[in-house]
Amino acid sequence: MKTRIGTGLIGWPFPKKDPAYLWEFVDMCEDLGVDSIWLSDRIVSATPSLESMAMMAALAGRTKRMKFGNSVLALPLRNPTVLAKEIATIDFISGGRLLPAVGLGTDNPAEFEACGVNIKQRAGRTDEAIALMRRLWTEDNVTFDGRYYHTTEVTIEPKPHQKPCPPIWIGGRTEPAFQRVGRLGDGWLTSFLSPEEVGHGIERIRIAAAEHGRSVPEDHYGTIISYCLADSRQEAMDLASPFMLRVRSDAPPETYCGLGSIEDLASLIEDYVRHGATKFVLRAMGPPEQTLAQTERVAREIVPMFHNR
Repeated sequence: MKTRIGTGLIGWPFPKKDPAYLWEFVDMCEDLGVDSIWLSDRIVSATPSLESMAMMAALAGRTKRMKFGNSVLALPLRNPTVLAKEIATIDFISGGRLLPAVGLGTDNPAEFEACGVNIKQRAGRTDEAIALMRRLWTEDNVTFDGRYYHTTEVTIEPKPHQKPCPPIWIGGRTEPAFQRVGRLGDGWLTSFLSPEEVGHGIERIRIAAAEHGRSVPEDHYGTIISYCLADSRQEAMDLASPFMLRVRSDAPPETYCGLGSIEDLASLIEDYVRHGATKFVLRAMGPPEQTLAQTERVAREIVPMFHNR
């Protein structure tokens, strides 16, 4: 199985609100062989954050080789028919380079309220939206009568470039997420889990998929790794600390973040590979003025290490 290294953006990790930084980042990744670019998805945010579907369209026009995706798209906040049309359009014009990864969204009720969605309905809306989008991508004259979404004789053209349709990866790191991937997903993209926890999640997904008479491709298991490169782990911790996402109180960040040297980061990725992951999204975590340099080091040193196997 092929191991692939992509890169991701958390919010706006650049020193100024100037799109020149973004395009320098994108062009560098394209030129240096990075597999893909992934953007986090926040509709409502106090910090700068690009709307991910608009950015997917921009990447389709800017790049020629790289793939791109959401990490992950807050699916219940969007109308699935409109979203299916957007994804089909971007996949069509990019020659099949869009990788939609979806999830339930954040636990922030204000974001759901702002989008006119009851947060208590997010799981049901997500399940229905996945089913409806797949039908819209593969069928004509789709009639769908769900609890939340309804269509009558609806057709979307052009269809996506990828056949039969773009694979839908699902995010999450809980047992309900494992069940959803096994039941509905084409892949799993998680974050903030150790290699051992990712291995456990993969086993749970395999079991859930088998219970529903299906399987998830073995090379469709991925994880997001936040990292900060420095001469030592302590120096990396000091640099990253003001920017580190505090999402877990039950595990030290070094168990699921790449902190330290290139060798430390490579060793962590190898550990994930041993536990079944093959796709990686590496997100620079540290001072904004270092984002480009950190990403360049990953592209020049980590990417060839794994892509050339």
